[in-house]
Amino acid sequence: MAEAVPFRAALRTWMLIGLASYGGPAAQISLMHRVLVEERKWISEGQFTHALNFCMLLPGPEAMQLATYAGWLLHGYRGGIAAGILFVLPGFAAILALSLVYTAFGDVALVEGLFFGLKAAVLAVVLEALTRIGSRVLKNAVMAAIAAVAFVGIFFLALPFPVIVAAALLLGYLGGRFRPGTFAVVRGSQTGEREELRQFSTARPVVRTVRVAGIWLAIWFVPLAALLWITGTDSVYTLEGLFFSKAAVVTFGGAYAVLAYIAQQAVEVYGWLQPGEMLDGLGMAETTPGPLIQVVQFVGYMGAYRDPGTLAPWLAGTLGSVVVTWVTFVPCFLWIFVGAPYMERIRGNLKLQAALSAVTAAVLGVILNLALWFGVHALFGSVAERTLGPLRLLVPDPSSLDLATLAIAAVASLALLRFHLPVIPVILSGAVAGMAYRLAGGG
Repeated sequence: MAEAVPFRAALRTWMLIGLASYGGPAAQISLMHRVLVEERKWISEGQFTHALNFCMLLPGPEAMQLATYAGWLLHGYRGGIAAGILFVLPGFAAILALSLVYTAFGDVALVEGLFFGLKAAVLAVVLEALTRIGSRVLKNAVMAAIAAVAFVGIFFLALPFPVIVAAALLLGYLGGRFRPGTFAVVRGSQTGEREELRQFSTARPVVRTVRVAGIWLAIWFVPLAALLWITGTDSVYTLEGLFFSKAAVVTFGGAYAVLAYIAQQAVEVYGWLQPGEMLDGLGMAETTPGPLIQVVQFVGYMGAYRDPGTLAPWLAGTLGSVVVTWVTFVPCFLWIFVGAPYMERIRGNLKLQAALSAVTAAVLGVILNLALWFGVHALFGSVAERTLGPLRLLVPDPSSLDLATLAIAAVASLALLRFHLPVIPVILSGAVAGMAYRLAGGG
C-alpha cells in the first residue's frame, strides 16, 4: 500500500474520527468523506465511493467497514486494523461506562445530556455531506431518479435494503451495457495505487484469500471455543457469543434492520433484557460515538450482569460487553480484508463500475433516509409513525420542536456550508454549546 500518508498522522485522524462519529451511519460516512476526501485529500472521490458501494453490500456496520477499507488503502492490513479499532473503541468505552452507571443508578439522563450538542452539530455534518456527495454522484436525471426511488422505497415503503441494492445493481449493469455514458462513474487514483494493484494481480489471490480468511476466522472463533470449554455450553457468555456471531452475518441494511429481531430474542427468548430496556440501550448508542449496532454491547452487558455466576455482576457485565463486541466487529475485518483487494482490481472494469455507480446513487437515497430519520428524531421530542395504505410516515409533533437543537444545528450548518470550517472543531464546538445549555438549566 501507499505510504505517502505518515502512519502516525493517520492514527491521530482515525482517533479523532472515532471520537466524533456520532449520529449513525449517515453522519459517520459524511464525516469520513469530509475529512479523508475533502480536507486531508488522502483518498480520492472514486476510491471513497467505490469502497462505500462495497461496504453497503456487506453485513454489519457499513461505516466501520468503510473506515477499515480506507485504512487498508492507506497502510495495508495494519492501517485497516487501526482504523477499525479506533472507530469502535470510543463508543465501546462510552457505552461500557454508561452501562455501569445504568446498573448502579438506574438513570443515565444526566450523562446523555453531555451529548446533547453533538447530536445537533451532526445534523449540519449530514446536510453538508449530502450536498457535497450529491453534487458528485447525481450527474444526470437517471442517477437522480435512482436515488429518489431508493429513498422512497426505504423511507416510505420500508422495502428491505438488499432488495434496493439488488435492483440498483441490475439496473446499473444493464445501463452499462446499453447506455454506458449515462452510468459514468467517478474515477480516481492516488500515488502508488496502480503499482499496488499490479502487485496483487501477479500474486496468488486464492492462496492469499485462504490465508487471510483462515486467520480472521480463527480470531473470530477460537475465543468462542475457549469460552465454551471454560464456561460450558449453557453459560451466558457462550450463548451471547454464538447468538451475536449469527447476527453478525445477517445484519444487512444497517442496524435498524436487525434491532427488532435482536430485541425480541434478547427479551423473549434469552431474558437478557427487560421490556423497554432496549430503548435505553438504543438511546446510549445514538448519543455516543461509533456504530449504532454498538447497542448490542448493552445487551451483552445486561445479560451477563443478570447471570454473573461466581463473578461480581459489574465484572460479568463487562466480560459480556467484550464478548458481544468481539463477535460483532471481528467479522467486519474478515469481509474487508478478503474482499477489498478484489474490489480494487475491478476498479477499471467499466461494466461492473456502471453497476456500482447505480448502487452509489441508491446509497445516496439510503443515506438521505437515515439523515431524515435522525434529523426528525433529534429535532422533535415526539415523533409518531403512521401508515397510509402501503406508505409509512413519520409525523413529528410541532409542539415538541427543540429550539436549542435547531439553533446549534443552524449555527453549525452556517459554519460548514458558508465558511467551510473543518468538521471536527465544528462538532466539538456543538458539544461545548450543548453542555453549556444543559448546565444553564436548559432542557
